[in-house]
Amino acid sequence: MRARQLKRPARLVAGDHDSGRAAGDDQVVTISYREDMNRLGELERAIMEVLWVAPDQMTVRQVGNCLTDRDLAHTTVMTVLDRLAKKGFVRRQRAGRAWRYRPAESREAYVAELMLTALDQTGDRQAALTRFARSVSGSEAEALRAALEAFSGGGGD
Repeated sequence: MRARQLKRPARLVAGDHDSGRAAGDDQVVTISYREDMNRLGELERAIMEVLWVAPDQMTVRQVGNCLTDRDLAHTTVMTVLDRLAKKGFVRRQRAGRAWRYRPAESREAYVAELMLTALDQTGDRQAALTRFARSVSGSEAEALRAALEAFSGGGGD
């Protein structure tokens, strides 16, 4: 596992447990991310896409019905959803005899974690960020600039 310090409300946002560091008054918590956070297989990604666009929680059968381009057994979808729950990607809640599933985090949170993981793999983070900044469109650069301004203006240091 790897750990990253984030300035956030004192709650766990990813993974199943924190690294043992207590959150102080400054609200800095150390979050432990599982190494498999960005390792979704093809079927796991397809199932997560279904859940991310769904307006409500879904049963195994509902998820399977949305994957019409695949010939999947009900038990296959159930197994993948169970594994996604154990990995922390989905949350589930009992509804009678069935489980209802929803994403634990948004697609945007998942993509942000992928981006941070990729950034962690470079030897020169500043060079990678500079290269990234040069490769985005004008509207994407404006979105980044606005996000950075909001972050720094909101006391997010």
